[in-house]
Amino acid sequence: MNLFVAKLSAATTSEDLNDLFSEYGDVVSAKVIMDRETGKSKCFGFVEMKSADSANNAIKELNECTYDNSDIVVKKARPKEEGQRKPQFNRNYRNN
Repeated sequence: MNLFVAKLSAATTSEDLNDLFSEYGDVVSAKVIMDRETGKSKCFGFVEMKSADSANNAIKELNECTYDNSDIVVKKARPKEEGQRKPQFNRNYRNN
């Protein structure tokens, strides 16, 4: 089951997320999302857990808890909808 983790501290790493969630079960992957241009954390991430029971327990225990000096939010991630992408902008476009 995939989990969405928000309101992370800018200092929280993917390894930190993995360590935190592994206390509740087997973690398949954990990733803090980084800004492509600045390389800084966007302060949210995703954790995939092997079992739904472990994921639900992690949600119950970690949602709205304080971690790394931030009150984090943990909930089930919504599946990415097919065909729904973030709009791409042509950075070379100029108004004439």
